[in-house]
Amino acid sequence: MNQNQPEAKRVSELRQLLQKASYAYYVLDRPIMEDTVYDQLYRELQKIETEYPELIAPDSPTQRVGEKPATHFTSVPHNIPLYSLENAFNLSELASWEQRWRRHLPPQQFPNQVEYVAELKIDGAALALTYHHGLLVRGATRGDGIIGEDITPNVRTIRSIPLGLNFDGLDNIDKIEVRGEAFLPLGVFKQINEERQKAKEQLFANPRNAASGTLRQLDSRIVGRRKLDFFAYTLHIPGQDDTSIANTQWEALQLLQKLGFRVNPHHQLCSTLAEVGDYYKYWDTERLNLPYMTDGVVVKLNDFKLQEQLGFTQKFPRWAIALKYPAEEAPTRVENITVNVGRTGTLTPLAEMIPVQLAGTTVSRATLHNSDRIAELDIRIGDTVIVRKAGEIIPEVVRVIAELRPPDAQPFIMPTKCPVCGQMVVRESGEAAIRCVNASCAAILKGGLEHWVSRDALDIRGVGEKLVHQLVDKGLVHSVADLYDLTCEQLSDLERMGSKSAQKLVQAIAKSKAQPWSRVLYGLGIRHVGNVNAQLLTQKFTSVELLVTAKQSDIESVYGIGPEIAQSVYQWLRISANQTLISRLEARGLQLATITTDAQTIEEKNQLLAGKTFVITGTLPTLKRDEAKVLIQQAGGKVTDTLSKKTDFLVVGAEAGSKLDKARDLAIPLLNEEQLLEMLKDQ
Repeated sequence: MNQNQPEAKRVSELRQLLQKASYAYYVLDRPIMEDTVYDQLYRELQKIETEYPELIAPDSPTQRVGEKPATHFTSVPHNIPLYSLENAFNLSELASWEQRWRRHLPPQQFPNQVEYVAELKIDGAALALTYHHGLLVRGATRGDGIIGEDITPNVRTIRSIPLGLNFDGLDNIDKIEVRGEAFLPLGVFKQINEERQKAKEQLFANPRNAASGTLRQLDSRIVGRRKLDFFAYTLHIPGQDDTSIANTQWEALQLLQKLGFRVNPHHQLCSTLAEVGDYYKYWDTERLNLPYMTDGVVVKLNDFKLQEQLGFTQKFPRWAIALKYPAEEAPTRVENITVNVGRTGTLTPLAEMIPVQLAGTTVSRATLHNSDRIAELDIRIGDTVIVRKAGEIIPEVVRVIAELRPPDAQPFIMPTKCPVCGQMVVRESGEAAIRCVNASCAAILKGGLEHWVSRDALDIRGVGEKLVHQLVDKGLVHSVADLYDLTCEQLSDLERMGSKSAQKLVQAIAKSKAQPWSRVLYGLGIRHVGNVNAQLLTQKFTSVELLVTAKQSDIESVYGIGPEIAQSVYQWLRISANQTLISRLEARGLQLATITTDAQTIEEKNQLLAGKTFVITGTLPTLKRDEAKVLIQQAGGKVTDTLSKKTDFLVVGAEAGSKLDKARDLAIPLLNEEQLLEMLKDQ
């Protein structure tokens, strides 16, 4: 239809009116028209679009809720990792955080004036939103920070998330990434639980669980009825220097509002850490009067250039921290203090306590962290203590009630020898942790094996804690490489392991050889290298040879990899025993590079993708497009450039173009790189 026709003009006019009204109602909380007027205009727009479907636009208010439920969610890679935040639980820990980030700057780079932005930490579910040319094209869950789930139809139902941005002054920007928190207002949460109670359905435990569960509904119409809300808090423009758009977090929040997002109105610019403390104290009580749940304050360094200088640790940005409000606490009595030896050799003291209910679970053990913490608490066996869940996850002892200490309470001293192998332990200068450094220690070996077979690493099904202990105790395994030498005969002699189970286990171990290079790197258990960091590193260093020959500065240059992680990786790779381990793994056929072209491996692959047609679009996280094409062809599949009804799968990477929209229209299944490799490893 000609855009100058009366219907086209009226559709454009109605769309603008309704978008303006929605923004005023859901974002500004200042309605500009009565509900009856809005409904009348909405029905008029709906009627015209029904008669002239070619006039429907992606940002039309009528397109918020889909008609057909989804059958599944597609995993999608985040263009920018979603890091979690380090937690602090009081102002003293906040001050320690400031001291830590300052130590990472050379004295000459200390800023004269440091500003912080304090924002309420909303208790909901993080979302990553992607806009192309001002239009919402993807909404994804956080997932593991690297891979999330595409829940765009559900995100479109949230009225405070704009389908189209107000792009005044930003017309030259092609893509914008926005992060924020989806949440359920308390009034809505109460209403939902009342309805579920009437329907004799299980009640939601809290608004956060309700928000997360709602976002993962396959039917977006249900999501729309639940009236989720959203606060935006992070803005990023890929491929550009963000400081050309906003120099600070404060300016970014203002820009988010101009773009049409709802930003929590209670954020505050603080010129000192003391002001942050005042903000935290004020909201400790005032938060109870808010219409939504908040469990703390997020503190960020305001200056983007300073944020870039500080970078990230293994898990967290150094320039931000979550200052949490006190969690639920409960008293109990310490019956014993034991020491656990982890896979990195760290000795962690644990308080064994009389079981107590805490945050909905039964707690009988709590971490005491290290010897410094034991001395600080002056904790003794027999003491009555107060325990809480740090971050609502890990139980820890908060304090000792010394007035209730019995006369026979026994002090505890950390051992000087490893409780597992008997070797002397060490404490490096500047560290609180005490470690066993005996590489042959059974505890370190067992922990390393459990880590190697875990779901995020090599994902070897059937190898649990009990089996790992048997393998080590019987001397069958002395390193992860030994797993690949195990025979059915050896395994059949183990407890609760018959011949069929042994055969399945040998097959599962062999199957793990096809796991990608990123999982192998993570599985090696290098200190400070988590799953996310392993994926970041293998995107840059696509083979173990490239990583081994890299300088420490090269490793540190990877986005999200700080000096501490880089040093740990660099030093680990220079230990002769670790070099031997890598050689043994390579000899046994594990993937120590992004792609394997060994002719024998190709011949042995079953052609399970025979007859399947693939199209690849966008930039994949670790594979080049030609590499992905070769892998598919080796497995018998066909790769074409043209998408049609005959296409079996669309492999989707970052910056996916119009092919992604066409695939959705044709209901063609979507795969990300991880899912493609998962399919290929079954060959």
